[in-house]
Amino acid sequence: MFTCQNWRPYLAGNNIHSNARVVVVGVPGVGKTTVITQAAEQLNQIGSKTQVMVFGSLMLDEAKKMSIGERDEMRKLSVTAQRQLQVMAAKRISTVQGVNLIIDTHLFINTREGRYPGMPRNLLDILSPTHLVMISADPEEIFARRMQDNTRNRDLISIDGIKNDLEVAISMIATTSVLTGSPFRIIFNHRDKLQDAVSEVVELLSIKGERN
Repeated sequence: MFTCQNWRPYLAGNNIHSNARVVVVGVPGVGKTTVITQAAEQLNQIGSKTQVMVFGSLMLDEAKKMSIGERDEMRKLSVTAQRQLQVMAAKRISTVQGVNLIIDTHLFINTREGRYPGMPRNLLDILSPTHLVMISADPEEIFARRMQDNTRNRDLISIDGIKNDLEVAISMIATTSVLTGSPFRIIFNHRDKLQDAVSEVVELLSIKGERN
């Protein structure tokens, strides 16, 4: 686990974080959505009202107006079109108040024009995240999960390609932390260690204190 908390320290207090806005990212196949879903369930059980919003699903709602039927088809859109969809999704998320909000998204999208950031500066300004979390795993684990996932039309990629994506992702989340002043944490979702990853997310949202 890597943690960066240099810019916005948290002061000791007695209450669960109020209105935290956590952006959770991870390369495809890392198990991000599973970790998020279970963490949100546990947080709600302990009295920390938590809502999950899937950025890609919100984008798809808007893309359907352009006759796009599936999330995986959006990668084929131009960068300009994806940028417009991102802004519309971010503005919808920005209206949510009064709950701990977990935003399920990606650091970058592989397009025909190259890697396009999933959280460019203009979106960060709209979302104003309080925390950044990257779910990670070993490249071999991610590769195996992708091979077993028949629910998505994912691009085929080698283990070396996944290693490269992870390196890019780490650089991007660190840069995002500098731009937003929000602490970031990398949480590993290793094979048969799902509950450990879930517990780390729950712990993060249960830190007592308040944001400067």
